[in-house]
Amino acid sequence: MRSLTREGTAPPRQTDPELDALVREIIGRVADKWTMLVLEALEEHGRLRFTRLGELVGGISQKMLTKTVRQMEADGLVVRTVFPVIPPRVEYELTDMGRSLSAAFCGVWVWAEEHREAIMEARRAFQGLEAES
Repeated sequence: MRSLTREGTAPPRQTDPELDALVREIIGRVADKWTMLVLEALEEHGRLRFTRLGELVGGISQKMLTKTVRQMEADGLVVRTVFPVIPPRVEYELTDMGRSLSAAFCGVWVWAEEHREAIMEARRAFQGLEAES
């Protein structure tokens, strides 16, 4: 993604190695399926209890959901609130930074919607080529 800047121009020749490493690390952490789905659920529904978050994400194990939200909390994307009741009640919500990341990922959905037919056509054509091989 360093080949062009937002304005469509080439970036400066010198890059910050620390920033490059951070970008690669963040992409590795947030570009996975579960993080994106948790972001989507929290963006659409606001503050959610752990169990409800898992239901909305769908198909995620409790262990994977725990790992995902803990990593998101460590990165400052979500806030975890524990209520001192029995049984314990835990809720998660996006931080401002989490909401801004969610807005960035929204572009993926917009892009997919705009290119749905072309993607499906390309996949059909590819499958046809695979069948011929």
